[in-house]
Amino acid sequence: MYKFVLSTDSTCDLYADFVRDNDIKFVSLSYVVEKDGKFTEGVDAFTEYSQYVDFYRQLREGAFSRTSMLNYESHYNHFLKLAKEGAKDVLHFTISSGLSPTVTVAEKAAADIRKDYPDFNLLAVDSLAATIGQGALVREALRLRNEGKTVQEAYDAVNDLRFHIQYAIVANDLYYLKKGGRVSTVAAVAGSLLQVKPVLSFNNEGKLIVVDKCRGMKKAFAYALDKMEKFNPVEENRMIWIVHTDAEKEAGELAAMIETRWNFKPDVTIMGPVIGSHVGPGAVAVIWRTKEVRQDG
Repeated sequence: MYKFVLSTDSTCDLYADFVRDNDIKFVSLSYVVEKDGKFTEGVDAFTEYSQYVDFYRQLREGAFSRTSMLNYESHYNHFLKLAKEGAKDVLHFTISSGLSPTVTVAEKAAADIRKDYPDFNLLAVDSLAATIGQGALVREALRLRNEGKTVQEAYDAVNDLRFHIQYAIVANDLYYLKKGGRVSTVAAVAGSLLQVKPVLSFNNEGKLIVVDKCRGMKKAFAYALDKMEKFNPVEENRMIWIVHTDAEKEAGELAAMIETRWNFKPDVTIMGPVIGSHVGPGAVAVIWRTKEVRQDG
């Protein structure tokens, strides 16, 4: 029996079958797609690849997707279910506090659960990231859980790991990030005028920052590969992971470049609708774990 329960919100962008097969407790965010004055609500719980592709097709056809943070009630109900099932120690992952105050809401909900279930001990991890950056932390916690580590041991390990994950996030443009309030208008306009591919990263406060602007995807990929040369992926429990927003061809090209250089085949997945709403279609991002602490921003 595991020593703790592993839980996350859906901004980790792990596939539904992986979550199910590894007994990860999962709470979904929602989003609303607006097109031609009509609003359609969706849940970040896709089970088929075609659902992801269809979501980005809608964005390309002019739809705009809005998201909201996971509220107190959703957290409370999720944690209450775990407590009723007998959960004692829980490690729960949230989207970066640099993007949303979700971790604070989670901690408040867990504290209120303890009023009726005093043995309920939840440690909330502020991922200081989102999408596969958060997902990488969940996967590391899964490995530690399966090795028999305690919740405190896993919590300490993943909190340290947060700063050893490097990012190269290549957006097709900054329109969606600007409209969603994730980057400044100045940064977005500069990128659009120059017709460049903005390269972003998370800084150590968990905020998205523009770290470079490259003319075209090939030069953006060259930036990512150069960064990997500067901050080499560690060999032990090697982790290199690519995510895209319906840019499978480009993601495959980057994966091939990385495999040629590092003799390691990266995981390649598609981004979910909540974070994808802010990045927009056509983006490709890569993360990898290093001995060095991230120095961006």
